[in-house]
Amino acid sequence: MPLWTNCYASLSSALVGRGGGGGRDSQVAERLGGEAARRLRLAASGDEAGSSRAGPRQWEPEGGSGGRAGARCLTSSTSRSGSFSDGSSVKTMPNCRRLQLLSTCMAFSLGASVGTWRGAIGNWSMFIWCFCFAVTLVILVVELCELQDHFPFWDNFLITYNCYSALLCFSASIVYPTSYLQFLPDSSYRGHAIAATAFSCIASVAYAMEVAGTRTQAGRTTGHMATVPGLLKALQTVVACVIFLFISSPYVYQQQPALVWCVAVYSVCFLLSSVVILLNLGKCDNRLPIPFPRFLLGQTLLSVLLYTSAVVLWPLYQFHEKLGGQPQRPRNVSCSDRLTYLVCIWDQRLAVTILTAINLLIYVTDLVISARLDFVRV
Repeated sequence: MPLWTNCYASLSSALVGRGGGGGRDSQVAERLGGEAARRLRLAASGDEAGSSRAGPRQWEPEGGSGGRAGARCLTSSTSRSGSFSDGSSVKTMPNCRRLQLLSTCMAFSLGASVGTWRGAIGNWSMFIWCFCFAVTLVILVVELCELQDHFPFWDNFLITYNCYSALLCFSASIVYPTSYLQFLPDSSYRGHAIAATAFSCIASVAYAMEVAGTRTQAGRTTGHMATVPGLLKALQTVVACVIFLFISSPYVYQQQPALVWCVAVYSVCFLLSSVVILLNLGKCDNRLPIPFPRFLLGQTLLSVLLYTSAVVLWPLYQFHEKLGGQPQRPRNVSCSDRLTYLVCIWDQRLAVTILTAINLLIYVTDLVISARLDFVRV
């Protein structure tokens, strides 16, 4: 409905309501009421084509002395995000944004108070909390200013960001306490670390709730990232990022060529999954020389084969003594039970072994789902 029509309707309704039965306001209402009603009827007849987007309109005559003409349009229109204009669900997303802002802000503030930024593992958690806080703040400002219509990729970006934020905050909620919390003595620092972990979990749940709400929202196009294969792609890249975190020290893999091959496997599979996500985010999946589902199937199959070799070679050359591995956890300074900002090398190798097996299961699940969807299309 045009803006000038709303202005005429509001002014006419307000003047008629104040007029009562005569006087100066009533005379003004008489002059404007008929014109406003005529324009409203013309606008209504012109807006019937867009009624599917704006919702049903009901016309009711305004009651006033002398049968003054006037009308009021009761519209239950929906906004761009699928919320109704009565305000019942418009506040849902901003409230969720505020919870995400609060939890990530508290997480990195409490983490900074105990020196979490020292060491690669601590830097990972602090980066996640600061990054999610900053980007969520920008998204909140854009939505409050209603600027999202200027970005055609906004919906895909939003669902992709929420998926990654939920997974990243969840990874920080696991990595942070296992690297720092268990070594802290009973003091105020331990309480701060526990609170930071709790706020990180709250942030992960807040982002996951928004993803679930977007997927179940009726009449909204969510894109590939809101589907199960899209979520699996995001999970694959997040697990790969955690693997890179634990192999950031060259001492973990440089001693054997087979371990260097495993690092190459992690890198290649991470890049392939990232390319798939970028193609969907930029809506370029239809520009490939082959159908996109076939490309997904081939990429996932290749990743499964590569990760299968890594899940065999990595533990074999890390923990088998005849191949130069170390089957037992050493008792040196770096692997002591006191608080250090450098994670034990043996623990890093074990973490990569577990994460490699987890990512292989994710790729196998993705392969089964992609193959089933491809065969259904055929």
